[in-house]
Amino acid sequence: MSSTQMLKGILDGCLLALITEEELYGYELATKLAAHGFTDISEGTIYPLLMRMQKLGWIEATQRVSPSGPKRKYYTVTPDGRTELAAFTARWRQLSTSVHHILKEED
Repeated sequence: MSSTQMLKGILDGCLLALITEEELYGYELATKLAAHGFTDISEGTIYPLLMRMQKLGWIEATQRVSPSGPKRKYYTVTPDGRTELAAFTARWRQLSTSVHHILKEED
């Protein structure tokens, strides 16, 4: 299994966490993910996730004029998105603890 396949369910939570910290547009999200070690995640992967999260009501988008070039879509987290982020965080903590225990037992 590739790391991309493993990441599919995790990226939503990571994107929500980043957008919760500050209003961001797509390219900024890709840059922030890369800064946190997710170097293989392209904008082409991020935008469909953002569209899906928008349809689910977890984020909202606002178009704004850019200082350089065309308008940009800035994303903010909705109350439903904050609820989903809390649920994701709880699921992630449980899962990572379980995997850590299993891997530690194999050492």
